[in-house]
Amino acid sequence: MPLKRREFLKASAAAAAAASIGVNLIPGMENKLFADAITWHKSVCRFCGTGCGVMIGKKGDKVVAIKGDLENPINKGHICVKGFFLHKVIYARTRLLYPMIRKNGKFVRVSWDEALDYVAKRFNEIREKYGPDALAFYGSGQAETEETYMANKLFKGCIGTNNMEGNPRLCMASAVGGYLTSLGLDEPAGTYQDIEHAELFLLIGSNTAECHPIIFERIVRHKTKNPNVKIIIIDPRKTPTDQVADLHLFPKPGWDLAVLHAMAYVIIKEGYADLDFIKKHVNFKNNEGKDISFEEFQKFLEDYTPEKAEKISGVPASEIVKAARMFGQARTAMSMWTMGINQRTRGVWANNLIHNLHLLTGKIGVPGSDPFSLTGQPNACGGVREGGGLCHLLPGHRKVTNAKHREEVARVWGVPVSNIQPKPGKHTIAMFEALNEGKIKGIYIMCTNPAQSLPHAQKFWKGLKEQFVVLAESFYPTATSEYADVLLPAAFWAEKEGVYGCTERRSQYMPQVLQPMGEARWDAWILRDLAIRMGFKKEFEKYKTAEDIWNEYISLTKGRDMDLSGATYRRLKKVRGLTWPVPSEDHPGTYKRYVKGDPFFDKLPEEKKKGRRMYFYGKPDGKAVVWARPAKPPAEPTDKDYPFALTTGRVLEHWHTGTMTRAVLELERAVPKAYVEIHPDDAKKLGIANKDMVIVETRRGKLKIEARVIDRPEPGTLFIPWHWKEWLANLLTIDAFDPGSKEPEYKVAAARIYKA
Repeated sequence: MPLKRREFLKASAAAAAAASIGVNLIPGMENKLFADAITWHKSVCRFCGTGCGVMIGKKGDKVVAIKGDLENPINKGHICVKGFFLHKVIYARTRLLYPMIRKNGKFVRVSWDEALDYVAKRFNEIREKYGPDALAFYGSGQAETEETYMANKLFKGCIGTNNMEGNPRLCMASAVGGYLTSLGLDEPAGTYQDIEHAELFLLIGSNTAECHPIIFERIVRHKTKNPNVKIIIIDPRKTPTDQVADLHLFPKPGWDLAVLHAMAYVIIKEGYADLDFIKKHVNFKNNEGKDISFEEFQKFLEDYTPEKAEKISGVPASEIVKAARMFGQARTAMSMWTMGINQRTRGVWANNLIHNLHLLTGKIGVPGSDPFSLTGQPNACGGVREGGGLCHLLPGHRKVTNAKHREEVARVWGVPVSNIQPKPGKHTIAMFEALNEGKIKGIYIMCTNPAQSLPHAQKFWKGLKEQFVVLAESFYPTATSEYADVLLPAAFWAEKEGVYGCTERRSQYMPQVLQPMGEARWDAWILRDLAIRMGFKKEFEKYKTAEDIWNEYISLTKGRDMDLSGATYRRLKKVRGLTWPVPSEDHPGTYKRYVKGDPFFDKLPEEKKKGRRMYFYGKPDGKAVVWARPAKPPAEPTDKDYPFALTTGRVLEHWHTGTMTRAVLELERAVPKAYVEIHPDDAKKLGIANKDMVIVETRRGKLKIEARVIDRPEPGTLFIPWHWKEWLANLLTIDAFDPGSKEPEYKVAAARIYKA
């Protein structure tokens, strides 16, 4: 018998509350909630980069429920509150259902033929008049690998521009830079399996409980079973993650590099360094990239004794020493970090310093030990980092600057190698600046919302307004659709098939469960049909199925460090994903890189492996690098006019710009609006009471918003969640970026606050 609406809402609210902290439904509830769901289909969650397996419950031609996949090794049946309500996003009233062209200032519904003919005509006119670099593509870590692959081929291989970027530039580029410069290759050495073997967790710049709740649940479950497991948090703000912390260090925003150096100083001075591992597996370099000795590195660290680091960071020296000893004494240690480290003008350096701790202590390459960057989007790794969806990359961890790489890709794409330009295109901030300046005349934006998500967002509205903007999106309206000339309705999640690659190097297949709503189409087919209309029929008409695209893509990964050639659709449909490298269809996938069991390690000549348990084969001599990076101030330090450090972030119930989660009534009601957190001591001095309306101001803009007086931020720090375009936090953020990764500084901006 169907549940009455009141009963369902009560049950779903209880289920959501349980799911939000990563626990299964209470006994009997699942059967009651899902009694009418006739068929279940395994898939992957559409939200963060954890990669949770979900089961899609379908009755007739409608998805009616979502539950965790008990057989998925990542989440083991658990899902968070966002995943629990994912089916409701499919039927959001804000779904974009039909192609539209802006005519006389208003959107008018048109046919697909008219829309694509118009875009092809305009793009070809721009290309012919201004050259290929007057066009650009801006994509997403939420698009499937097949979709990004089609865009990559069209823009880099056929149009002939490397002006191809994606929003992972805004969240993961510094993690990439850290892995490349420290270990030699991108992405983690280990997987989530390390969680259950770790004796210590260092959570730095990560509100894991709210932003990666299923990973947090695994950590909590492991600590509950093993009370001796320790957790250190380094974060300038208290968060729900603190519930399980044994030690929390509160550095001033932007100054945690000094803390990490001081920990390294203590680790070496007190004998926790693994000297044998260092001798066999580690080189040392200064900030200019020149080789230095271990002794010279130790001398560098003398500027970061715990006492000196206290003066720089505000963290008491005694707590730094305690953290260093905990890390040094643990048999195994796993570090996890995300945007609090990456979204900084020193993001790559901060990543390097986390890797330093593992390399100095030898806590890498064994179960339970790994420096493990957490990813924010479901396919930032698979589609963009591995798939080559940034301006300097090509599929299979290749670079546009490498002639051999260009030749390999051009051969598979069936295009002249001269089509692929040898110079990187414009990175995200440079791309939108070029749009402002009219150097880029047309842009295709897919599955993302840059008018809200870019730092100093209002700076870039000019270019969006003045140039030709095509937006392929599943939802309308968004902040970006206000500037679009053409809207192309994209199929959403369960309405298409494809592959996502998550944080732990795991690629997972997602089936098409539904027909797209309205006239929505799969992004890959939109791009294929656009390419054919632009004159690239020979290059694109061969793709008839999603599997055709995937097979071509994985052929480009064969022999590469992230070899997926054995991860065919046939195999992926049978399993819960595979962790690369997977060089053949009978290969089980790889748990640990750079060690025995990694196929690239195993095939190395024995003389290279002799006496060594790891070989970092992305480096010429197989040795990782410990970097001597100085602690430098953020791009915009506080001063007497702007005495507060403003930081931005997420809440559990919402995700990114809110286009999905705000469409779900239960999630929108849970957190209906933005707010600014301010410490009670600061609020008292300024005469601000809880729920007062205040003005938060930076050198870029002002925001009227409700105050939340709470001791989560440290004195002198403000926090605003960024999910609402009505309270647009990115009016305030700065568009300065890391010179290496080009990732912007969302986490520190000088601000002031006063009553409205």
